[in-house]
Amino acid sequence: MKIMHVSTRLIIGGSQENTVLSCMGQSDAGHEVSLVYGPIHGPEGSMLPEVEAHGGIEAIETKNMVRQIAPIRDFRCLRDLTRLIRKMRPDVVHTHSSKAGILGRHAARRAGTPAIVHTIHGLPFHPYQSQLKNRIFIDLESRAAKRCDAIVCVAEAMRIQALEQGIGTPEQYITIRSGMDTKSFLRERSDREEWRTRFGFTPDDFVVGTVARLAELKGHDDLLDALGEDLKSDRRLKLLWVGDGFHGERIRARIRTLGLQDSIVEAGRCDPEDIPAIMHSIDLLAHPSWREGLPRTVPQALLSGTPVVAHDVDGTGEVVIEGRTGRLVSPGDHLRLRKTILDARWNPEIEKELAENGRRLCKDMFSSEKMVSELEKLYESLLD
Repeated sequence: MKIMHVSTRLIIGGSQENTVLSCMGQSDAGHEVSLVYGPIHGPEGSMLPEVEAHGGIEAIETKNMVRQIAPIRDFRCLRDLTRLIRKMRPDVVHTHSSKAGILGRHAARRAGTPAIVHTIHGLPFHPYQSQLKNRIFIDLESRAAKRCDAIVCVAEAMRIQALEQGIGTPEQYITIRSGMDTKSFLRERSDREEWRTRFGFTPDDFVVGTVARLAELKGHDDLLDALGEDLKSDRRLKLLWVGDGFHGERIRARIRTLGLQDSIVEAGRCDPEDIPAIMHSIDLLAHPSWREGLPRTVPQALLSGTPVVAHDVDGTGEVVIEGRTGRLVSPGDHLRLRKTILDARWNPEIEKELAENGRRLCKDMFSSEKMVSELEKLYESLLD
């Protein structure tokens, strides 16, 4: 098969990791794979080096693909994508993220592509933006759904929420979990203390890690609100934040204002290959994000045997099952967030048991091999 993936930005992030692993797996299986993306900029970092190092994926930057609404550039991008698809004539166009999905599906339909697929990694409409923006996005997604043959969701919650807004038909939807290199998280490691020392932690520290972009609604402020006083009074309680983003300077200024510089270690942007070691080095993953598809960092922690406390939003509860594989907290309940994290600290045996349950649940569910196989079966069914 000749497969073209289209993604808005090839930054270091969950949907991009999913897309790149899909491209790699499909190329390794003998397919001709291209990846079209918009200009990469910002503090989050780029996944282009991984794509280029693989050697089997044709990477194509299209200069007018931008994340924000920009009517003139969006029109030019639609024109550029249509020309590119007509020139390359892929059997399958598979789009990712909202902007690439809206423009890419339109372009692929105009170009007469045999099979058009879109993956919902996270919905562009949510309760934390204006009703006007939500109405616009719902309308655009509804129109785009009519121009594709299948809609892949990384979580059942995405399918339910999209259908509730009249986006697509039930027959279009299929849930395929976001695959990852599960082996790198499952294997036993002997470098836990080495990594903790690298970040300045002692064996007696209780390290609460968060692996997420420093972005709006990712929950870093919630951790400061919930644990600020405890971080000041307890020198053994530490936070490790992995990731960077456009809200970095604001969040760092708040840390300084609260006087928590000695309690929070900012690792910044890390090589994705280091994430398994980091997950093994922390005592607990806290993921108090306010909106997600299904956050990859959660199964990554569970695969590592690391306990998880997370906000009960979107697809998170499909993996963090309260009292079985981890702990869930309602968004904005800072008292509950604080209590749940501190309870996990003082009851490590119980939390480790939950994490082991989570490891068993995620072991097969999130393998990249399974994702690639399920995508190939989907493509073949659409082309028959």
